[in-house]
Amino acid sequence: MLKITLPDGSVREVTPGTTPADIAAAIGPGLAKAAIAARVDGELRDIMRPLEADAQLALVTGKDEADALELARHDFAHVLAEAVQALFPGTQITFGPSTDDGFYYDFVPSRMHGPFTEDDLPVIEAKMREIIAADKPLRRMVVERGQLIKNWMHLGEHYKAEWAAELPKGEELTVYWSGGEWFDMCRGPHLASTGKLDPAAFKLTRVSGAYWRGDQKNAMLSRIYGTGWLNRKQLDAHLTRLEEAGKRDHRKLGAEMDLFHLQQEAHGSVFWHPKGYIIWRALEAYMRRAIDAAGYREVKTPQVMDARQWEQSGHWGKYRENMFVIPDEVPNAADEGPLVSDDADWMALKPMNCPAHVLIFRQGIKSYRDLPLRFYENGCCHRNEPHGALHGLMRVRQFTQDDAHIFCREDQIVEEVRAFCALADRIYKDFGFTYSIKLALRPDKRFGTEEMWDKAEEELRHAVAAAGLNTPEYGWEELPGEGAFYAPKLEWHLTDAIGRTWQVGTIQSDRVLPERLDASYVAEDGERHRPVMLHRAIFGSYERFIGILIEHYAGKFPLWLAPVQAVVATIVSDADGYAQQLVEKLRAAGIRAETDVRNEKINYKVREHSLAKVPNLLVVGRREADEGTVALRELGKEGQRVLSVEDVIARLAKEALAPDMQ
Repeated sequence: MLKITLPDGSVREVTPGTTPADIAAAIGPGLAKAAIAARVDGELRDIMRPLEADAQLALVTGKDEADALELARHDFAHVLAEAVQALFPGTQITFGPSTDDGFYYDFVPSRMHGPFTEDDLPVIEAKMREIIAADKPLRRMVVERGQLIKNWMHLGEHYKAEWAAELPKGEELTVYWSGGEWFDMCRGPHLASTGKLDPAAFKLTRVSGAYWRGDQKNAMLSRIYGTGWLNRKQLDAHLTRLEEAGKRDHRKLGAEMDLFHLQQEAHGSVFWHPKGYIIWRALEAYMRRAIDAAGYREVKTPQVMDARQWEQSGHWGKYRENMFVIPDEVPNAADEGPLVSDDADWMALKPMNCPAHVLIFRQGIKSYRDLPLRFYENGCCHRNEPHGALHGLMRVRQFTQDDAHIFCREDQIVEEVRAFCALADRIYKDFGFTYSIKLALRPDKRFGTEEMWDKAEEELRHAVAAAGLNTPEYGWEELPGEGAFYAPKLEWHLTDAIGRTWQVGTIQSDRVLPERLDASYVAEDGERHRPVMLHRAIFGSYERFIGILIEHYAGKFPLWLAPVQAVVATIVSDADGYAQQLVEKLRAAGIRAETDVRNEKINYKVREHSLAKVPNLLVVGRREADEGTVALRELGKEGQRVLSVEDVIARLAKEALAPDMQ
């Protein structure tokens, strides 16, 4: 008999082969109906998978929303694949995971059909609902590797066969049958049947191209995306959020507001227009004031460094595929022969600033009295991201980090991290964000000893506790395996105006890089000791943070960030001179102002500047010119107010101050 321990501590003895579904039924009919899966010794499993040994068992219901959504989305992906193959014979299946808000599946369409398009989605959705209505049992089966590869090849599924051949040796390979007609290779788990899905709780959203296994050297596949939920109410709420997110898309607003553009001549690099660069400069000035007040020293380091430096730091081995490498040699200018010789030494554009900051630290002898040393850099970096991964300002190849490294003694770590937590808290609140904070723990592949990692992780825990942030209010959570290869890290996840989260800020406690790059200081005992290196950023990168701000504010920036803070618009041409004088006074007060003296009706001008997200429209005509007044219209507010020139300038000058200067 197997001994199965339930969450309340009670123990049930059952025969081998009993399923969690059997135990749920023995407890009561209500639980038997509600249970959709089980956690067996913490592992999420199918409700119908037999128990093999003594175990801790927790039954999963729809109230366990995170697990329930993961299961439903995984099942929706399988139902999508089954529907596509039923509708379009000759289509090969490859890979289809769940995502944060749904699922996708990558297909190899038949030559006869070609890549899928948006027009295919309605008929695929209808077929998916047929499969769900059929309530097909989803059955797990263990398959021997050779037989599975043979089955895939027999079915013409060459991509699946390749994948099955390359899975780790010794791993148990499983397939899931949908009824008796269709199967897919999958680790699981799944719901008991397709009928457990709500047919009204999903929607196919778009199609795109995707390279097999994410490598642009491989074949282009056809990816179908969908969003999946537990019920129609959740789906409708999500679609509403998507609609709002579409209105806020930084790429759309960036073009409408003339902030920036991207083009294929510089993949993943941003062309900042004058208005967009005003935002950049305002953020840069704000951050400089913050880091100056916090005791940082700003530095500037080279863009290109020798490959040997990157080898020593460990980046060459761990990160080279994401680096732009450059031969340290004059290229061949002749029409014939190789561009670069085989003997060329290699250099690389820096993907990060940390090794260069260590080199600055190593210049001259450092004493324990010099620490902490806080080096800050608005550091331009380059990372060789795949073309398909690039996304507006959110994922680029050239970016500038608000990057800093704190070199400190062991006894200073907790206080330095606590102070950084307080600095990040103030800055994020200045922009109207709430946030949660996470501790990313050691990954499987890492540098350093277990003792180093134990110590570094515990120090970050203590610092967060000292800052009062390790509470449910701040979403405190530990994330196993999510740390960098050289250090654990704290992560700040911002919540924007429509409830989306963005991982932005970070601080990492690193003992590995100072060791690898031979950084040291003279301690009180007269001996050389290694400093601890704290890697930290708040914006993350200026590009991505600006993209987040555009979407967070929906283009309606607070006045201090708005590229144009006021437009003086005339009703009649007689007021043109007055408008120009008013703009000059506004500019003299530090307000970014422009005139609109076009021969257009005032309602047209109001509508146009509202669409352009101009915060303040100052309307002037003959009366205002004669009386020295303006009619002030504020974006998002009804009506207008008549104010004197002095009052409106004083009002706007005060509102245009950055939050740290008010």
